[in-house]
Amino acid sequence: MTEKLLTPLKLGAIELAHRVVMAPLTRMRAHWRDGAPTELNAEYYAQRATPGGLLIGEASPVSQQATGHPNVPGIHSAAQVAGWKRVTDAVRAKGGHMYLQLWHTGRVAHSSHQWLGKPPVAPSVVQAQGMAMTAFFKRVPYEVPRALRIDEIAGVVADFRQAAVNAMEAGFDGVEIHGANGYLLEQFLYSKTNLRSDAYGGSIANRSRLVLEIADAVAGAVGAERTGIRLSPYGIANDSAEAEPMPLFTHLVGELARRRLAYLHLIEPRASGTGQAEVFRDDQPSTAAIFRPVWPTAIIDAGGFTRANAIEAVADGRADAVAFGRFFISNPDLVRRVAEDLPFTPYQRPTFYGGGAKGYTDYPFV
Repeated sequence: MTEKLLTPLKLGAIELAHRVVMAPLTRMRAHWRDGAPTELNAEYYAQRATPGGLLIGEASPVSQQATGHPNVPGIHSAAQVAGWKRVTDAVRAKGGHMYLQLWHTGRVAHSSHQWLGKPPVAPSVVQAQGMAMTAFFKRVPYEVPRALRIDEIAGVVADFRQAAVNAMEAGFDGVEIHGANGYLLEQFLYSKTNLRSDAYGGSIANRSRLVLEIADAVAGAVGAERTGIRLSPYGIANDSAEAEPMPLFTHLVGELARRRLAYLHLIEPRASGTGQAEVFRDDQPSTAAIFRPVWPTAIIDAGGFTRANAIEAVADGRADAVAFGRFFISNPDLVRRVAEDLPFTPYQRPTFYGGGAKGYTDYPFV
């Protein structure tokens, strides 16, 4: 039975007609020169829009310093705002709603994305294990990052705030702060990547400080009812992970709950969250179930969902909505397929990142 999954949901300032959400999905198909979304991007999102449905736009760097991948759309220049306005207009023409995910990649960026080839920034000088992607789509080992000075952190907060303002100018219904998947905000949260001894390091409260300051700045600029946040408490993406995550995330989610943001978007630990490989871990706890009792507004759950377990997650109340990622790539009419129990078209991983229409706007409708 899909009844509850397909019922309306109040999500902050907007009313959704159903609870099947498109997750933020990096696709690396913005304009190579300026990171501005193009007509092809507008077509892609419009294909997946439904009346009253929610699409969360792909992670978008809040500054040049925040950029860590080639051809990703940003939200820090006039050209990028204009490009995203083209996208939101196309989605709104289909009756859809759209949020934008705000992103800083931190230490897992690469110097080729930075002005004058400067090294990526991080809370501390801790090199990630794994491979970065250069501005030319080449895989190379992660570089040694530079630790942000304490006087620079206010600038990062200001970048997130301005990006949220820019997103509203571009026609989005709201914004989602990216606090997951081993990027800068999670790097501040985790003890393995945050070795600071100042007000942003050491204790759980100090390591949570940047995320909370950004949440306050963004909500102050666009409204808490138009601000969401994404977290991955048991995540291992991009060489992240906390040995004992529950004390940290119990504190963080509790503090965020007091701010009554529009929603909490959780990545379930069974999924890697990066999209680079099929990584599913069995016998993991449900983060949605853990935090449901303390979270006062909507919870969006994500991570390797099928139609069957999405129906179950909403029916039993642990989640208010479910975000699909890879299946939304290969099924532009996913909402209809869920509603009518139609088979899903398999996705083609080689076309996830970069390129043109192939594997992007050419997947079939029913």
